[in-house]
Amino acid sequence: METFLIPQADTIPASWGWFQFLLLLTFPLHLLAMNAMLGGLVIGVMQHINGGELQKRLAHRVAIATPLLIALVVNLGVAPFLFLQVLYGQFIYTSSILMGLFWILVIPVLILAYSGGYLYDFKFAGLGRFGIVVGGLCCLAFLAIAAMFSNNMLLMVSPGKFSEYFASMNGTMLLTDSIQFWPRYLHMVVSALAIGGLAVALLGRFQAERDLNLADHATALGLRTFWILTLVNIPVGALFLMSLPKEQMMLFMGRDMGATVAFGIGLLLTLGAVVTGIRRKLWLTIMHVVLLVYVMVFMRAWLRSDYLRQHFTLDQLELVPQYSPMIFFFATLGLGVICLVWLWRTTAKAMA
Repeated sequence: METFLIPQADTIPASWGWFQFLLLLTFPLHLLAMNAMLGGLVIGVMQHINGGELQKRLAHRVAIATPLLIALVVNLGVAPFLFLQVLYGQFIYTSSILMGLFWILVIPVLILAYSGGYLYDFKFAGLGRFGIVVGGLCCLAFLAIAAMFSNNMLLMVSPGKFSEYFASMNGTMLLTDSIQFWPRYLHMVVSALAIGGLAVALLGRFQAERDLNLADHATALGLRTFWILTLVNIPVGALFLMSLPKEQMMLFMGRDMGATVAFGIGLLLTLGAVVTGIRRKLWLTIMHVVLLVYVMVFMRAWLRSDYLRQHFTLDQLELVPQYSPMIFFFATLGLGVICLVWLWRTTAKAMA
């Protein structure tokens, strides 16, 4: 029955390797921005709750950065999601329909959260303690969106669940009762909070010339938050690994040498990031984390392919050459990178 619910794969205009490369290249950028946005906002709201003068100034700086980070998250998420649709469209489209009611809700919830982010920024002083409510609701909205995405990504690699649609044909299929869902979701959320700590530390570094006390507080708080939550996330990640079906778990335990090596590198990078975080080596910690996120995305791709290999492999995609769209994409990408560099420099000057 589930095979009947999997549509025919679309043709692709270039070799699937190009789209896989672009997916693995762009998705970590979205993750880094998303983690900085969500984790930074949670830390900012917690500082606002604390109520001290220094903590409140840090919360305000986080509030100022939040709308920009939301914009980066949304824009950096478009490309990898499109590449995912090109490679696995027949699965992601189906899973999106099966949970259609919740998937559609992502847009209005995001609009409300984005509006709340601007309100928290522009009316920070006027809102007073009520700003905590606004910022907190934004955090809850983003956590809800993260849960919807986590459900969709898990559902798309679970074709065996597709036939359950006929028991409830209202687009409300959730996998919250799956043994994999909560460890998967918590692993992502704790990672976001940890990397949010790095974002707060980086924000403090940009404030060094303008407000040294704020810079020292943000750097110390951010790095401490990062390495503590990273240590917490190690057993959470182990729980997620053990929640996988045995065949998929063994993928990283020797069944596939590439996946196993990536897993080992990920562990070394995690330990390295903790050590550099404890030693307050901000840039070295950021380097470890960027590399770690890329390794984790590679592991995610291995896992997704292994989940679906009984139903589909990427070499089954039919190639109908049409290279002009890809040339146009790379040209647009180059211009976009130039614009982002300009935006980054302009924003850094404005926040200095």
